[in-house]
Amino acid sequence: MAASADPQRIVIENCSIATVDAHDTEYASGYIVVADNRIESVGAGKAPEGLTGVVRRIDATGHLATPGLVNTHHHFYQWITRGLATDHNLFNWLVALYPTWARIDEPMARAAAQGSLAMMARGGVTTAMDHHYVFPKDSGDLSGAIIGAAREMGVRFTLARGSMDRSEKDGGLPPDFAVETLEGALAATEATIDAHHDASFDSMTQVAVAPCSPFSVSTELMRQGAELARRRGVRLHTHGSETVEEEQFCKELFGMGPTDYFESTGWLGSDVWMAHCVHMNDSDIAAFARTGTGVAHCPSSNARLAAGIARVPDMLAAGVPVGLGVDGTASNESGELHTELRNALLINRLGAHREAALNARQALRLGTFGGAQVLGRADQIGSLEAGKLADLVLWKLDTLAHSSIADPVTALIFGAAAPVTLSLVDGKPVVEGNHLTTVDEDAIARVTRDEARRLAQIAAGA
Repeated sequence: MAASADPQRIVIENCSIATVDAHDTEYASGYIVVADNRIESVGAGKAPEGLTGVVRRIDATGHLATPGLVNTHHHFYQWITRGLATDHNLFNWLVALYPTWARIDEPMARAAAQGSLAMMARGGVTTAMDHHYVFPKDSGDLSGAIIGAAREMGVRFTLARGSMDRSEKDGGLPPDFAVETLEGALAATEATIDAHHDASFDSMTQVAVAPCSPFSVSTELMRQGAELARRRGVRLHTHGSETVEEEQFCKELFGMGPTDYFESTGWLGSDVWMAHCVHMNDSDIAAFARTGTGVAHCPSSNARLAAGIARVPDMLAAGVPVGLGVDGTASNESGELHTELRNALLINRLGAHREAALNARQALRLGTFGGAQVLGRADQIGSLEAGKLADLVLWKLDTLAHSSIADPVTALIFGAAAPVTLSLVDGKPVVEGNHLTTVDEDAIARVTRDEARRLAQIAAGA
């Protein structure tokens, strides 16, 4: 909702501020005024005098304020299959885990979403997304369960309603019983848009059309999925150019590489973002830049599955929108996005650009404004500016872990994971004192443990 005529205000003072605006404006000591669910003002020094309706004043000495982190790629259901197939590459990992994933049901999906969201929110994520593409027959309302968990947590959320219709019998990777029909997938995706998508400025829930990947989706589902998304005015998401094997698969099956294949099916454009994009040549990067296609960079998952190092510095130099993603918690068991700020910087420095690959402020931008761009919400979130939604984080940097690092942004990115003293989403606290305010963390730990055991037992008996 827009700020009212006589709004309730939260005043935050005495903190360092990294706004991540177009000019990377920073304040060594400044203030933020939140009015209802919007940022009213940001600046140096003390907050303006005479503010009315102030319901809370926060002395944030020793903290850095940043925009809330934006996660651009995830698979929540994998929370209950963490720690499996730990020495596999992507294709072998998928073959090992698909038979288990294909037996998830609604309680499992809800529990896994709760666990995934809780870890991200505790670590400063204010906008999350989930690419869910496994819909076993008679498994219940999985999309509703995932969206319900996000609403309960109080985070802003995009559900990328995924789908698969190319199974083992068609030359794909998923088991035959784990996929939908073309018609069923399209109908269910549109029904999800009808039920849950909110296109308003301060929307808490949005839906994207998201066929899984070239090796689990037919060409017709890709084409018709793109047509559906554009007819309904929602965004498009899929996996792209993740591994060398994917490139070989596309050339053998379609006679062209992944980027050319995506373009032939309508899957390049400013309303599209793709996960990973590790194996991109100069022509691929130029095509993404020309069309405004975004990338969800998942450094830890790429390393865990030995996929390679994405050319993020080259993408940014070309003008490709890039955000960060946790990816599924069966390929990034920590389940946290704030660790990806550090890993994106460090892993990219192992590539061709070495120490010039990324700096601390570029890493922070990837995790905030870059993510907002990729999700199509850069005018609403991703930077601390007057008029934007009040999604922000206070990171505590005055403890032993960061005590001798003078620059707060360097401390946040290069240093140990910083505690979150406060996280606001839509102007409401989701984290206080490094603990979630909206849900019971211990209860979530218990239910996710129980559902993981139940899934393992079902899979073992199949």
